[in-house]
Amino acid sequence: MTDDRAPIGPPYARQAMAYVLAGGRGSRLQELTDRRAKPAVFFGGKSRIIDFSLSNALNSGIRRIAVATQYKAHSLIRHLQRGWNFLRPERNETFDILPASQRVDERSWYLGTADAVFQNLDIIEDYAPRFMVILAGDHIYKMDYEVMLAQHVATGADVTVGCFVLPRTEATGFGVMHVDATDRITDFVEKPADPPGIPGEPDKALASMGIYVFDTRFLSEQLQRDHDEAGSTHDFGKDLIPHIVKHGRAFAHRFEKSCVRSGAETSLYWRDVGTVDAYWQANIDLTEIVPDLDIYDRAWPIWTHAEVTPPAKFVHDIDGRRGEAISSLVSGGCIVSGAMVRHSLLSTGTHVHSYAMLDGAVVLPGVDIGRGARLTRVVVDRGVRIPAGLVVGEDPEADEARFRRTDTGVCLITQPMLDRLD
Repeated sequence: MTDDRAPIGPPYARQAMAYVLAGGRGSRLQELTDRRAKPAVFFGGKSRIIDFSLSNALNSGIRRIAVATQYKAHSLIRHLQRGWNFLRPERNETFDILPASQRVDERSWYLGTADAVFQNLDIIEDYAPRFMVILAGDHIYKMDYEVMLAQHVATGADVTVGCFVLPRTEATGFGVMHVDATDRITDFVEKPADPPGIPGEPDKALASMGIYVFDTRFLSEQLQRDHDEAGSTHDFGKDLIPHIVKHGRAFAHRFEKSCVRSGAETSLYWRDVGTVDAYWQANIDLTEIVPDLDIYDRAWPIWTHAEVTPPAKFVHDIDGRRGEAISSLVSGGCIVSGAMVRHSLLSTGTHVHSYAMLDGAVVLPGVDIGRGARLTRVVVDRGVRIPAGLVVGEDPEADEARFRRTDTGVCLITQPMLDRLD
């Protein structure tokens, strides 16, 4: 446990451990999470979703990081081992991958988000961090946790909850804070039908980002209390936070105070890419001339496993068979061979063959798109082989019968879906 006699002073990030909850399936992403957990889903051409939370921690100055995994974790664990193995214990840096392993008893996997921390308290206490920064591993954003830690210390909070402001009408799917004029949380409501407004801004609400800062000793006590409480679901949002709001000092930290923005970013950017539509849109947004999320910001890099690949290549310069990509992101190892790519994102190692046309396509790594295929508003899973001449995005009824089609017309294409067409 922490040494309470040690002085507290900035930077607080060096006294903190980031604990990333990355065990969720993310079932609303449909077949994209059949073989991988949501945090392991590819994003932006070469990254994974979890890389954003991890990069925020690293860029904030946190050098002790742990990731709790559970659902179909192999892809995620492999990515973490390859891309996040540069933290060194001899520099007081640690990176722990903590799969559910029935450490408390021989019957229980992680029963909830709070239990996923409780079951590893002995590991946390060995490192003796003064603060714990609890993070969700499945959101896209850039945030300086040092600012949130400083507020936590200044207010003397038992817990500080990361929140973002949104219209009340859009807050029904979130945990919502009711706060006073000092942003002390007076009530916490999970997915309310009528969300409480913000003082002075009655048409807006404060929604939880699933980010929490605790003093480690206090968190340990609360986790033990929750573990012993009959009927608890052992979840931060449903159990721990409401209890602390009622019996302790809970404060909201507004995302606007710590959101990291480069000169190219003018708005606050936080996305839950938990549906196929949201995932497609967030990726396609990156193809804008000036996207809301600047992934080119060298002052706040998004760290990931960088595969060794050759440069992207565009070949053939013949009318009607010219390799082109317009308003698109094309990753390393891609070959656009006599094809047209518009407003699309091609992940590492994609090959688009002659006469194919892509418009609004989010293509995951290692995909091969056959000659003459026409793909519009699609998400193509990793390693898929698109047959020559396949047309998707032009006939809603045909798309519905063959693929996973959303209400907005985005089609998710996986290899098993194509195999059923044979």
